[in-house]
Amino acid sequence: MCRGKILPETKAAEKVGGDCCTLNIAPPPNSCLNVLFFHLLVSFTAVEQSESDIYMRFMKSHKCYDIVPTSSKLVVFDTTLQVKKAFFALVANGVRAAPLWETKKQSFVGMLTITDFINILHRYYKSPMVQIYELEEHKIETWRELYLQETFKPLVNISPDASIFDAVYSLIKNKIHRLPVIDPVSGNALYILTHKRILKFLQLFVCEMPKPAFMKQTLEELSIGTYSNIAFIHPNTPIIKALSIFVERRVSALPVVDESGKVVDIYSKFDVINLAAEKMYNNLDISVTQALMHRSQYFEGVMKCNRFETLETIVDRIVKAEVHRLVVVDENGSIMGIVSLSDILQALVLNPAGINAQHS
Repeated sequence: MCRGKILPETKAAEKVGGDCCTLNIAPPPNSCLNVLFFHLLVSFTAVEQSESDIYMRFMKSHKCYDIVPTSSKLVVFDTTLQVKKAFFALVANGVRAAPLWETKKQSFVGMLTITDFINILHRYYKSPMVQIYELEEHKIETWRELYLQETFKPLVNISPDASIFDAVYSLIKNKIHRLPVIDPVSGNALYILTHKRILKFLQLFVCEMPKPAFMKQTLEELSIGTYSNIAFIHPNTPIIKALSIFVERRVSALPVVDESGKVVDIYSKFDVINLAAEKMYNNLDISVTQALMHRSQYFEGVMKCNRFETLETIVDRIVKAEVHRLVVVDENGSIMGIVSLSDILQALVLNPAGINAQHS
């Protein structure tokens, strides 16, 4: 396959205090897509191959590099950068996570995500208008030492030459939402893979492949999604309470449910970063409704489905809407469950291989 490279003149295109940089990835030659498409047609014309594992074989036959966009931006933080500056840089660059570079080790040691922002607010918030010293003054390395203590783990990453199947397995097994693609030879971080990006890549080519019979089955028939002990909040729930639920339940979004049980909104981890954008993090006693008034114009919206819709319909809806999950509702619009991108990739790619990475 074709290869791109990091443009040396753009390695430090944008810096925050000398500790944050933005990398621009050069596009591969235009022939890349043609080669990929030809390879796809050749790979899936054998009639004797089973249709049920077609998506698994597609993922195994393509490398992570194939999924890297022709032009992308990657923000990298040095661990000596102040936490507050780092989160403001995430907002300014419109990204949700950044690899962390430790100069002493000359390697990537972790990721800074919105989850870290939530954990800091949850741990150190006292009361309205009381400055959160730890957010204002701590460096990333200090926060990591305090939060991780003795539980430091190697950064989960993947080589650009690894298969996309391996990326799917790693994302789901490790219960992570972002997987950095790091070149093992140069040590360069090339991209951050997500469930959304992988599913969108697959969707580009599904029309050229035989359709597995399970795509016509419903969510209920396939047992896809979570339907018990669903975490949710109400419109008047204080933000600090919502953050506590994020931390305790380890979920990425909370449906907002009214008194009758109907889903009226959704509060995701990504919405929390607006607290930094609006400098509202010193008052977390405000309600979810008040906080959502400051939501950006890029709000994904509450996308819903029911248990009797087919997997094909669900995949098409979630990809077109570019959301991370669908809220499953009944005929009255009341909450029943959640279907995540992780659930969908497990069903499309891993289940046909007899692998249940969600419970491994």
